[in-house]
Amino acid sequence: MNPVDIIAKKRDGLVLTAEEIDFFIQGYTRGDIPDYQAAAWCMAVTLRGMTDEETTHLTLSMARSGQMLDLSDVAPLVADKHSTGGVGDKVTPVLGPVVAAAGQPVGKMSGRGLGFSGGTIDKLESIPGWSPYLDIPAFKRQLGRVGLVVTAQSADLAPADGKLYALRDVTATVPSLPLIASSIMSKKLAAGANVVLLDVKVGEGAFMRTLPEARDLARIMVAIGRLSGRTVAARITDMSQPLGWAVGNALELKEAIATLHDAGPPDFTRLILEEAGLLLALCGRVADEEEGKALARRLLADGSAWAKFREFVAAQGGDLRAVDEPERHLPAAPVVHTLVSPRRGWIAVANARVFGETVVALGGGRIQKGDPIDRSVGVVMAAKVGDFVEVGQPLCTIHARTAAEAEAAAQRLLTAYTWTDEPVTPPALVKETFLPSPS
Repeated sequence: MNPVDIIAKKRDGLVLTAEEIDFFIQGYTRGDIPDYQAAAWCMAVTLRGMTDEETTHLTLSMARSGQMLDLSDVAPLVADKHSTGGVGDKVTPVLGPVVAAAGQPVGKMSGRGLGFSGGTIDKLESIPGWSPYLDIPAFKRQLGRVGLVVTAQSADLAPADGKLYALRDVTATVPSLPLIASSIMSKKLAAGANVVLLDVKVGEGAFMRTLPEARDLARIMVAIGRLSGRTVAARITDMSQPLGWAVGNALELKEAIATLHDAGPPDFTRLILEEAGLLLALCGRVADEEEGKALARRLLADGSAWAKFREFVAAQGGDLRAVDEPERHLPAAPVVHTLVSPRRGWIAVANARVFGETVVALGGGRIQKGDPIDRSVGVVMAAKVGDFVEVGQPLCTIHARTAAEAEAAAQRLLTAYTWTDEPVTPPALVKETFLPSPS
């Protein structure tokens, strides 16, 4: 086969075979196909699209470009949950322990934050001593012993995705849905989970800004799951405003701990119950989603999920004092500034993207991979969409390194809010759900 012929075939809108896709992806991973040909191919895919079958072949080829975990010797069924990224999204540190406390093993490889969207690993690394660096034997041992493991993404898994992602970033081909879907799903398939719940965020604080975009991505990824023999469901959830109250690594971890004590923000707790209920039903642990939600509610209320979280933290080297007494032992910023409302009315908008970008400006996020971050900084909301505020009432507290940075953040955050004189209904947290379709 010839890479030029494969590029031309996709350029002309024709359907590529599994063999052609695999030839191209494996050749690019080895270095036999140069960047300029891969860039041309990515652009052809971006302009011409792919069928679900082509996208599945691409996903499987990318997964096979590196090591593929087989976890069947540890557990007959392993669950995973993946978010497409949002502001204040601290779901994994709560959902993982809840599902694991129900007896369902959860094995997850997570990423770091980049841009305005935070990363699970950065949040968990707020715990002194906690490490995401486990080799595969250690990953399997912890999965079998604790039932919950969260590690950093391994360079050995889906290396084709790493190469293609870097290339797409500089060739204006990031928005392609087949390339986005295959990037996400190749890592999920390589990591060995049998059941995957995808949380597709939509809104100003998400990569997918509109519901049609989110709907297309969710549908494609569920189709990939069906065609590759995995159980995959997707739930589209709101990211027009931050999830929960806290935005920022240690602040979000404190909020996750509060939620594990059954004292979390209402919207965040509701999402945990929704997603735990669905994931437990998909894994066959309960008869249906409602039974799963009731079980999750009990596991939060009786302390079982909290006990599982402590076990998980200790297994990965974390100092339990930091989670038992987070106000004393987790990172805390030296300056805390309250932003008050300049007017009276109902909050109509609290733009999640502005909150995320503000936390990055405070030092809590990255512009480029490898940038250092300050885990202590961030924002804690005091009012959200649909709340009524008086002049001078707190909108949020800003946690910063200096008073000047706090003041700059306050000015930026004021642009996130819109008020109205009429009552406002908060946005629906769950927009749509895509369940696995019959094969």
